Amino acid sequence: MNIKQPKYHLKKLAGISLIEIMIAMVLGLMLTGGVLQVFASSKQSYKVHNAVSRMQEAGRMGLEIITRDARMADYWGCFTDGLNIVNNLDSAGTGYIDFSAGGVDGVDGAAGTPDTLIFRGGSDSGLGLEPPYGPQASANVKVAAGNGLEQDDILFVSDCSSGDIFQVTNANPDGSGVLVHNTGSGSPGNYNATNPGCPGTNAHCLSKIYGADATVYAAREITYRIGPGSEGQLALFRNDQEFLDGVENLQVEYGEDTDGSGTANYYVPADQVVDMQNVISIRFALVTRSYDDNLSGGLNQNFNVLGTNFVAADNRLRQVYTSTVTIRNRL
Repeated sequence: MNIKQPKYHLKKLAGISLIEIMIAMVLGLMLTGGVLQVFASSKQSYKVHNAVSRMQEAGRMGLEIITRDARMADYWGCFTDGLNIVNNLDSAGTGYIDFSAGGVDGVDGAAGTPDTLIFRGGSDSGLGLEPPYGPQASANVKVAAGNGLEQDDILFVSDCSSGDIFQVTNANPDGSGVLVHNTGSGSPGNYNATNPGCPGTNAHCLSKIYGADATVYAAREITYRIGPGSEGQLALFRNDQEFLDGVENLQVEYGEDTDGSGTANYYVPADQVVDMQNVISIRFALVTRSYDDNLSGGLNQNFNVLGTNFVAADNRLRQVYTSTVTIRNRL
């Protein structure tokens, strides 16, 4: 018996053609390109959102802390005129604080460069004096033990009619409750040859004997400035300690009350203020910027800071945060 063998046509046995392979490759490349585009877009979107979040965090925190310090500027307890407090710190010592310059001060940056903002005054609710009081030439005052004070702290004592600023020189003011204010070995130390209480070489005492109606407060000077941070970014510094990174600029205007109305008549930079004692409010702006470049879509961002227009020199993102704060202790 003859069995017929099936006939296979070459056309039916042929594999994938070169044209089909090329079409599949093109479709694959198109699909891969689409996926890569979506991935790149998602990555860029994530970087932008992350940058915006960090800028918002830095801006809001900066506004909150500076506002808090500004409201407490020129606080001298019950004594309302800080200019009449006797400053017994050694003016020749490193770290001397010139409290006579007032509770609000600043330095204007040239041509839009960052400003420097300075606050001075008290920082706590105070400690009542305890007996024995004096004598006037005694180089110490007494408060309750467990007060949290440390050697080299700068304090001021006031009875609402007058006050003295001095530095603690003994090693254990917290445990002993005794606040010694000798010339000391710390910086700036105490020495005021013009002190009305004991002028000349015995210039370590206070200007008067303070009694039970007096209170001791912590005295401080707070300085805000912009400088290079530890992460290679510009940062906001508070008393030379890096406080917030990613802050590029600080601009400040001072509101002067020239007619005693309790309202600022105008706002000007520090170098145009007629009398810092008339400043009752400040207007300040922080400019935060992203860590990464190439986030602005290739465009140099335009932004306004206290009425002045700026054009970014790179493609980082920037945000401006502005606040106006009243100096409570000057109203």
